[in-house]
Amino acid sequence: MPTQNRVTAVQTLSCSAGWRNYYFVKVTTDGGVVGWSEFDEGFGSPGVGHVIEQLGARVVGQSVIQHERIREDLHCVTRPGSGGVIGQALGAIENALLDAKAKTLGVPCYDLLGGKIRDRLRVYWSHCVTWRAARRPFYQPEITDADGVRALGREVRERGFTGLKTNMFRYEDGKIAGWGAGFGTPFVPELNIDRKLINGLRDHLQILRESAGPDMDILLDLNFNAKTEGYLKILRAIEDFDMFWVELDTLNPQALAWLRSQSRHPIASCETLIGAQQFMPFLREQAVDVAIVDTPWNGVWQSMKIAAAAQAHDVNVACHNFYGHLCTMMNAHFCAAVPNLRIMEVDIDRIAWDAELFTHVPVYENGHLVMPDRPGWGTEPNEEALRAYPPIANHGLMGRSKPQA
Repeated sequence: MPTQNRVTAVQTLSCSAGWRNYYFVKVTTDGGVVGWSEFDEGFGSPGVGHVIEQLGARVVGQSVIQHERIREDLHCVTRPGSGGVIGQALGAIENALLDAKAKTLGVPCYDLLGGKIRDRLRVYWSHCVTWRAARRPFYQPEITDADGVRALGREVRERGFTGLKTNMFRYEDGKIAGWGAGFGTPFVPELNIDRKLINGLRDHLQILRESAGPDMDILLDLNFNAKTEGYLKILRAIEDFDMFWVELDTLNPQALAWLRSQSRHPIASCETLIGAQQFMPFLREQAVDVAIVDTPWNGVWQSMKIAAAAQAHDVNVACHNFYGHLCTMMNAHFCAAVPNLRIMEVDIDRIAWDAELFTHVPVYENGHLVMPDRPGWGTEPNEEALRAYPPIANHGLMGRSKPQA
């Protein structure tokens, strides 16, 4: 029996990722094994790191082998405030414990999840156009107009990827303009969808189809940018397009089930849910074709349970993955092990210093992520590099400018 590797310290670290920060949990053990996970505070979740630090004292002294027991203990003491940043903190701790346990046993994390089903994971190029157009100058080459979109569509195809996902864009006076009303840009609480926006979205999809080619799978992410009426307008307006899926966010499972019944395209959703209980109403209502699971938020061990519930309802799963390379590998181990995987999300566009921050970066071949066999998640943060890029104060969604009255 290998050493129990009892936890001696739980720490959080962060660094700049240009317009946002990356956040990490480091679990140190008395046996010299260090477990890592990545979490996020910029996607509407301020304070996760503080919760982790508050809970860390309860983890110290316990064996990383008993990650399920530790998580349930933490759940019990936080039960009145479960979900939200509490749930994300538990997920981050769980993921670091899984890494430490797998390293203790000398195996990749997917072996803890039942073993890998697949050696290669089909991926789609996420935030295609979005990062280069909306997060200038962090992603190169920048996109300012339709010609830039066309060039990127060709690049995706030429680099061997077979799927891409884009967001809501339209074109004004020859320039590309994003639409993110659900996140306050522009600040329109009514979240209304008008003809001009729909026409612009159709133009955007047509440009990508023509440039990426007829064999490219195109995914559209509508986020929280409409209400049921607006989502229906968009779904009807793009009926003639060949879409891999339309992704949208609503916390009303009945409304989503009705939208799915009206859609010619598969519907994906649920990326902001935490815990199997929050997923169950959407599964019971048959509201989604693909349930998207955020494994950094939920914890990969808990995410396997969510995937099993989806499997029981004849629903496929995908991962929510728009963070750093460690999150990509955490998600990859989940995707390698679940039987009902649809496809994996990855951000191919990266900031200039991303590769410096991690010991290993994901390897892509012909539109697939190649699974490594290194112990744990297969990559770790480089602490010296993290210190070289200190975290920024105004980061992520919270770092956006306040709307003008």
